[in-house]
Amino acid sequence: MDRPLQNTTVGRYIYDQVIQIVMRRTRTVEHNGVSLTLSMPNIQNYYRVSTFSTKEPETLEWIDGIPENSVLWDIGANVGLYTCYAAKARGCRVYAFEPSVFNLELLARNIFLNDLVDRVTIVPLPLSAELSTSTLNMTSTEWGGAMSTFGEDYGHDGELMTKIFAFPTVGLSMTDAAELLKIAQPDYITMDVDGIEHLILKGGKPILGKVKGVLIEINDEFAAQANDASTYLKQAGFTLQAKKHADYFDTVSTAARHTFNQIWIR
Repeated sequence: MDRPLQNTTVGRYIYDQVIQIVMRRTRTVEHNGVSLTLSMPNIQNYYRVSTFSTKEPETLEWIDGIPENSVLWDIGANVGLYTCYAAKARGCRVYAFEPSVFNLELLARNIFLNDLVDRVTIVPLPLSAELSTSTLNMTSTEWGGAMSTFGEDYGHDGELMTKIFAFPTVGLSMTDAAELLKIAQPDYITMDVDGIEHLILKGGKPILGKVKGVLIEINDEFAAQANDASTYLKQAGFTLQAKKHADYFDTVSTAARHTFNQIWIR
C-alpha cells in the first residue's frame, strides 16, 4: 500500500522545504517615500501587501499627520502593516495589540524585517471592557486573517459569526494595559478589531481622556457599536472630524460598504 507523501522521509523533507521557502517570501512596498519589506507567505498577505497604499488610504494619511515620536497604540494590529509604517514614517513608539496566534508570527517577522525591534512592542492579548478570561473566537486560521472577536459571538457587522476556531486567553481593558502592564499612555490610538470597538472604548475612559486623536473602524449599520463608540468618544472630549473609506468599498454589497474609518480629534 502506498504511503501518503507526508508520511515518507522524502515527503517530510519536501514539505519542510516548501514551508521554509514560503515563510522567507517577502515584498518591498513604498508609500510617501517610506520603504517597507513585508512577509508574504500566502494569498491573504499578497493581497494585504499589494493593496498597501490603496485599501485604507485614509489610515496612511492619518498616520502621516501624527507628530514624530508620538506613542501610538495599534489595537488590532494584524500582521503589522500600519504598525511598521507608523514606526518607520513617523518614528512612533508603537504598542501593537494582536491576540491571534496565527498573525503574531508575521507581525514579529515584519517588525524584524524593517529593523523596528526598538520601536515596536507586541502585546499578544485582546482588549475588551474589563479584565477577564474568555475565548478568542475566530473565523479564519490563515496568516493575516481577520474577523476575530474576544468574548463575544458576533462579528464586525453585529451578526452571529461563523466560528471555525477558538482558544482561551486573558483579555484586559485599556486601563488595565496601562496600569497593570505599565504600557505608556498613548498619544494616538488606531483601532480595528472587527466588532467590539465600543467595548474597548468603554474600558478605557481614563486613557481616552489624555489621547490626542483616534482613528477607529465603525460599521454604521451595527447600531450598538456605532452609537456606543460615539458616546464614549464624545464623553472623552472628542469631535468626529471625518469618516472615510476607499472609493472601491462604495461598489460592494457586503458590510464593508457601511464600514468607515472614523477620525476623532480634540
